[in-house]
Amino acid sequence: MKDKIARAIRETELEHGVRVLFACESGSRAWGFESVNSDYDVRFLYVRPVAGYLTVLPHRDVIEAMLPDDSDLAGWDLRKTLQLLTKSNPSLFEWFSSPIVYAQDAAFVEEFRDIADRWYSTRRIFMHYLHMAQGNWLGYLQRETVSRKKYLYVLRPALACLWLEANRGAVPMEFDTLRHAVVGDSDVARAIDHLVEAKRAGEELAAGPPDPTLHRFLAAELERLHEVKWKDAEPPEFAELDRFLFRWSSLTG
Repeated sequence: MKDKIARAIRETELEHGVRVLFACESGSRAWGFESVNSDYDVRFLYVRPVAGYLTVLPHRDVIEAMLPDDSDLAGWDLRKTLQLLTKSNPSLFEWFSSPIVYAQDAAFVEEFRDIADRWYSTRRIFMHYLHMAQGNWLGYLQRETVSRKKYLYVLRPALACLWLEANRGAVPMEFDTLRHAVVGDSDVARAIDHLVEAKRAGEELAAGPPDPTLHRFLAAELERLHEVKWKDAEPPEFAELDRFLFRWSSLTG
């Protein structure tokens, strides 16, 4: 499958006249609870030659494609990427911590990580995960019958908040790393591990009554996490992002 993905990346470069600087796996395979039937979710960053940023009508800043097995590729233009970096977009930081990398320019990755560290806002990322956890909690789990799979969509952002609250740095992609680091209650840990093992085994996570252990844990933590306060440092100058975009577009052609 990796060969198919590598070929799709090369075809994307040729079709769109771009250079892919980084490509990784996102979603369940990167989180570590994929099953044999899980799709591949490839995410990548690309750059155009300088001339591509000087047109009267701007180019579309995303590229999307589907592979024959319904796996998908989705990429962001470098200018869009840097705009999102100024907002501390969590997806960017997750992608660069993915355990599965399909393509990368080592010099670009090193330079990007250095810049990204300066734009990293714990407060923004924490609030993103908290809103995601709260939204999924209210949208999926406040019913008499709930999908067991949906617990994972609340647990991961909630555990990410706990990770950030403990000042452990950027949130890791792997779910197991989060769980082992921030869940101390043995009953909660067992309930989470059982859920993840069932998901990995490809079991049908059928709907049923709410899990009392996970419900109590999530309800208490979400309420408490809303009281956490953060301060933001002053952001760096935008000029360094302009120079970075110009440098990498100048190297492409």
